[in-house]
Amino acid sequence: MSTYKIEAGTAQHIGSRPLQNDRVALFTAQKAPGYVLAVLADGISGGATGAEQVLHTAKQLFDDYRASETVHLGRLEELLREIAHDVHQILVMDPRTGASEPQSSMVLMVLTPERQAVWAVVGDSRLYRFDNKECLARTGDAEYVAHLMEKENLPEEAARKHRQAKLLSNALGNKHREPFVTFGVQHDLKAGNSFLLCSDGLWSYFADVELASAIAKKSPREAAELLINKARERAQGKGDNCSMAIIKLVAPPKEKVNYTVQKLRKAV
Repeated sequence: MSTYKIEAGTAQHIGSRPLQNDRVALFTAQKAPGYVLAVLADGISGGATGAEQVLHTAKQLFDDYRASETVHLGRLEELLREIAHDVHQILVMDPRTGASEPQSSMVLMVLTPERQAVWAVVGDSRLYRFDNKECLARTGDAEYVAHLMEKENLPEEAARKHRQAKLLSNALGNKHREPFVTFGVQHDLKAGNSFLLCSDGLWSYFADVELASAIAKKSPREAAELLINKARERAQGKGDNCSMAIIKLVAPPKEKVNYTVQKLRKAV
């Protein structure tokens, strides 16, 4: 049984771009009560096609997911892997996109009813984990860079410049390579823990401690408004699409106890 309730919300701003190519959503599962899926996708090229496909496929497969009596983390990881694989194949084979090569980053996170979180990431959108005002960890490029160096024998400098090279770009819909998916899990979730899924139009303007503090102090809606306004200010008119999903685990309200005061009479 959980010892917290979930407060969550999503927010977006177009920034200084002509179109909003990010997509973000929160879903519950029709056949898996108590499960929640957060999705964030950043369309890198080809407009919002890739990001739209991430949301569509994620919702479809999550709706089909049947929970067992106990949470099976391996099955959840396979679900997230399947979402990434299916989106990638659809984007690569879609004849409507021509040579534009639609691409998208992706962050998926599932909360289970047994106080666990499982996530998967492709590309440069991020997932942050907080405990009150402390940033416990965030996703990044380290695992993909290590993969390029160890498995593909690339020199470190070339591996670290993968975002500038189409052949090395880690994204859904890249016709030159399969996406590299990183996974993570957190057990024993408790009140005070929180998560942020966001595109680079947000995280590139903040230190970890700033994000942790804003989310700890405010409701998801208030924190999103604060962060978007600050990102726009720091971008100085050159901001990218800015999108986020904020999930906070908060202590449930204490039950009110009604006391009845009885007058005791002395026996006569």
